[in-house]
Amino acid sequence: MSTELPPVAPEVLAEAVENLTARLRKKLDAATEGCAAGAVLEADGTVTLRFGEDALVTLRSGPAGTITTADQATCSCLLAPRCLHRAAALGAAPLADTPPEPAAEPEPEQAPAAAGGPADPAGSTEPAASDAPAAPVGTTVPATPALTAAQLRAAGALWHVAAEALAAGVTAGGAVVQAELLRAAHTARLAGLIRAEAAALRVVRGLRAAREHRAGQRLGDLTDAFRELLHTAGLLAAGSADPALTGTARRAYAPGGSLQVHGLCREPVLSATGYGGVVTHLLAQDGTPYSISDVRPGGLARARGAGSASVALGGATLDHAGLARGGLRIVGATVSAEGRLGAGRGVRATPLPGSAWTEQPAARLFARPAAEAVAALLADPDAAESALLGCDVTVVGAVGEHLLVRETRPDAPLLRLLPAHPHPELAHTENLRRIASYPGLRLRVLGRPDLDRTATLRPVAVGPVPGAEHTLRLPEEWLGRADLGYDRLQGAHFPQGAAAPVPLPAAEGPDPLADSPLWRVRRLLETGVAGGRRAVAEAARGTESLAGASYAPLRRAGLTAAAELAAALAAEADRRPRDVFGRLADPSPDGYAWAWLAAATHLAAAERCLIAASWAANPSAVPVSGR
Repeated sequence: MSTELPPVAPEVLAEAVENLTARLRKKLDAATEGCAAGAVLEADGTVTLRFGEDALVTLRSGPAGTITTADQATCSCLLAPRCLHRAAALGAAPLADTPPEPAAEPEPEQAPAAAGGPADPAGSTEPAASDAPAAPVGTTVPATPALTAAQLRAAGALWHVAAEALAAGVTAGGAVVQAELLRAAHTARLAGLIRAEAAALRVVRGLRAAREHRAGQRLGDLTDAFRELLHTAGLLAAGSADPALTGTARRAYAPGGSLQVHGLCREPVLSATGYGGVVTHLLAQDGTPYSISDVRPGGLARARGAGSASVALGGATLDHAGLARGGLRIVGATVSAEGRLGAGRGVRATPLPGSAWTEQPAARLFARPAAEAVAALLADPDAAESALLGCDVTVVGAVGEHLLVRETRPDAPLLRLLPAHPHPELAHTENLRRIASYPGLRLRVLGRPDLDRTATLRPVAVGPVPGAEHTLRLPEEWLGRADLGYDRLQGAHFPQGAAAPVPLPAAEGPDPLADSPLWRVRRLLETGVAGGRRAVAEAARGTESLAGASYAPLRRAGLTAAAELAAALAAEADRRPRDVFGRLADPSPDGYAWAWLAAATHLAAAERCLIAASWAANPSAVPVSGR
């Protein structure tokens, strides 16, 4: 069994690749591939990798288990530290990630970080004309506070590197391209452009996963990551200082006064970077959502155990299991913009008796149709990431990987339930499988809508429907709900006898997104991400290309804008400029990147509209099939 390499800070890897000569950079991908298989964990905790007889790379991680400085990675060869061996070893290591939650939030008196970054050292506020990419004609930059010159330069550099990476695609997006992205991302972070840095790191991780053919890797996820990076960097480089674009390095906690919150449920948290824990969802009397999280390194073991860990908030004596079915009265609360409650020194908390979902404030979550709640979330994507939706449903049965249910409202569509977390060691999948064996069961569901799929809900907790005969029978101490990630439903929790027959549909019903010809645009965009600009150009010149008959279904469905944007992308990809002597010249990636971003942005908006339609009472009436 090979030893895992310690995570490396992005700027350390970027510097190692930058120090290589052009000749060594060409060999970097081949040197990186497979070198981690020979890693050895030494007795002193270091990790060594041998390259031939005379080169031994030693990785010494810091107290946090991460390589954060250049001197923590050494090589015994004569060219070190500007050697291929050291860069290859660092390139094979996973990228270090910041913790999902800060260890401690600022005190209430401390003001949140400013939207802009640090002042430019030279004191200049005028950006160089060459720093920002030229936006397409018609682009409007929002009127917001000005960015500093350092921020504009960092955003312009990140845009250029991102455009180059998009033009290269996965096939040519090796270690050198990734290092350039990491260098630009680090510069953006130093300038205070936190969201741009996070978007760049997501692209690098996606490129790595795609090139290594990792299980679970989806080209669509990398396509979305490129869209986010180009969108953020492009607007910032054009001068937009919207705080939503710049981001903040840490959650800024502000005074929240006195609060009275009631537990809704708890769910395990398990990240791909080795963090695990729990988040407990709470609701104030006025319906404002809050949460308390406990996420630390530890992976699956910690995610499973944290559900019964003590709540570190103002001296409260509850654990997360008790808080999920109880409540707190908090004095001197500190709250982040996302509604997370902090544990500052001045916070005091007193436990309160729990309330059932049938009582306020939880009853409000189940009072309106799911379609209305989803429409509100789609209008505010940032809030949608953590918002919970409640609805009463009737179980239809399992079809494929989905548990089909129907909301108990007139003409409600079929909804698809998927595990909130698919890890087999967590209880989500097993609980949904057991529920699926009881067709006709009435169920109250609290979950997170999956806004990338049609009519899909990822439930985190379930409970009995008030007044229903064929519904769950939960223990009194569970207070009318079961946390699907921690509580395991047993046979005694289900009603005896059969419910009224529920016909299982032969198909899952109309799917506005799957039936739409928009898949042609997504295929073109994903072709560009996989094979780069050249692949899109080849598709444009093909006999069955989007430049020809493939546009007809888009136009027949009324998706004229999608057809025009796809045509513009194909034409830009195939543009082959020549110099004054008639020789082919490499075009700037800017025009291609803007064309790709325009098509990707339109596609994302169109797909969101179709997803919203899938929650409506009659989604089949939406004229998007183009058939």
